[in-house]
Amino acid sequence: MGNSSSSNKISAQDRAILDMKNQRDKLHQYQKRITTITTRETEIARECLRQGNKSKALLALRRKKYQESLLAKTDQQLAQLEVLTSDVEFALVQKDVLFGLQQGTAVLKEIHKEMGGLDKVEMIMGESQEAQAYQEEISEMLAGRMSNQDEDEVEDELAALERETNSAVPVLPDAPNVVKEQLPDAPTETPAERAKRRERERRQAGLMAA
Repeated sequence: MGNSSSSNKISAQDRAILDMKNQRDKLHQYQKRITTITTRETEIARECLRQGNKSKALLALRRKKYQESLLAKTDQQLAQLEVLTSDVEFALVQKDVLFGLQQGTAVLKEIHKEMGGLDKVEMIMGESQEAQAYQEEISEMLAGRMSNQDEDEVEDELAALERETNSAVPVLPDAPNVVKEQLPDAPTETPAERAKRRERERRQAGLMAA
């Protein structure tokens, strides 16, 4: 009986290790595919800013951030599970490992669903009724799934792209020198104040949309 118990223990551990390897392989496949998609999403954000469409640029960057966050979350979770399965007392953590693998499978399915293809990415720039419906669907989906920190990082990336886009605008000839009254410097905003302002603006936008 002792040998049978030991055999079952090893079998469960080996099966968990194999499941994790399969999830890791699938995650690596998604990481390669999503690099192409997120690169295009950044390009679309630039194009939208050049066209003066800041809202679509923001949507492209939010979609990109959400996909990257899903991949990072799954990668971190698998790393933790690998530590658990290497534990000599695997039987004590077996339930945690199995639960973690189930969560990993669910997240991988979500990643696959959200990635779509480049045709979906291009719809962010579209003006057709179908494209507008897709944009609204993505915006509503992201509203409940991104943290304030993620939203702030997206805002920072958007601001950086705006500066990049503005710096690429051709410089016009200098106007005649005119003596202007020296104006006081605009008050600077700390990162904490900026984060609070953005969170307040997002709440107000949500109330207006409702």
